[in-house]
Amino acid sequence: MRRHLKSLVALIGILLVIESEPGLACALSEVACLREAYSRPFAQWPTPQVDAGVAWQELGPLPERAPSPEHNPYTQQKADLGRQLFFDPRLSRSGQIACASCHEPDLAFADGRRVSFGHDRAAGRRNAPSLVASGLAEHLFWDGRAASLEMQALMPVVDPKEMAFSVTQLVARLRDSTDYPAQFAKAFPGQALGAEQVAAALATYQRDLLRVAQRTPFERFLRGQTKALSDQQLQGLHLFRTKARCMNCHFGPALQDNRFHNAGLTFYGRRREDLGRYEVTGLAQDVGRFRTPSLRLVSHTGPWFHNGLASSLDQVLLFYNAGMPRPVPKGGQLQDPLFPVTSAQFEVLGLDRVELKALKAFLEAL
Repeated sequence: MRRHLKSLVALIGILLVIESEPGLACALSEVACLREAYSRPFAQWPTPQVDAGVAWQELGPLPERAPSPEHNPYTQQKADLGRQLFFDPRLSRSGQIACASCHEPDLAFADGRRVSFGHDRAAGRRNAPSLVASGLAEHLFWDGRAASLEMQALMPVVDPKEMAFSVTQLVARLRDSTDYPAQFAKAFPGQALGAEQVAAALATYQRDLLRVAQRTPFERFLRGQTKALSDQQLQGLHLFRTKARCMNCHFGPALQDNRFHNAGLTFYGRRREDLGRYEVTGLAQDVGRFRTPSLRLVSHTGPWFHNGLASSLDQVLLFYNAGMPRPVPKGGQLQDPLFPVTSAQFEVLGLDRVELKALKAFLEAL
């Protein structure tokens, strides 16, 4: 009888172990347990804390380059030409501003300013987003007004506050140059040098930028180097997936959800008002919504938020820890159908100082 009882207990123990897969439960202080949990295949990582209805995707390594559309297949010649165009100030009216003026390689292809400066030092409205993972985005710009890199490529060229040029003048300048006609002929055999080819080359170069983020500690960790993250960074990864609720919006290889959210920073009715996605769609529910940015190399892309409001990652985390601002309508605003509503994903998190430091350390590893 005792022998059968021992066998039954052993069997129950095995079943419990099997049932516990893949979610190995670890306290934040149990670093050895966390390292074991996150050394397993991605499908066996602890289940993230996400809200019902969120179509989240597991974290994973970046592809070598972003996929190209059928109408603009990748070639090295196009990527090389796109790189030259990206750094060439001749794409601007003044001949002094290049794409790289607002998207610097050393700053993860952002520019380190609250808002960017363009033609005649005109100040833009928004913070320059990083382009590193732009090839994996379904929408471009903070308000998502471009649906592809090809569509986005020439918009800054014609923006009066950015490069203040025209497509016609740009194409004429490139055709009259001593270097570009031969390079376009090599990259686009049998095609005339035109706006479509300029946009295609720039888009191809940007799809190649994922390589910039492929040497980070987190990317090495995802590729099997289990000690690439420190103990503190590993704790931050666990918080990112659980108590900090980051994976409600930041998931998949690019750490973005390709959606739009209102983080309570619309400044509705005030000097710094920015209605975000609403300016594209005209839909009331889009007031104050902005595209979720990729977190790849996020520690290099400050200041943060669409308006550059946060000057440090510590400030960013304090905002999120408090659940983000939730403006309350008053007086006539009570009947205003456009009064912005902060997205439900943002909740008070209750992270303590140790947890905030661990989460920051993880963000610095991205």
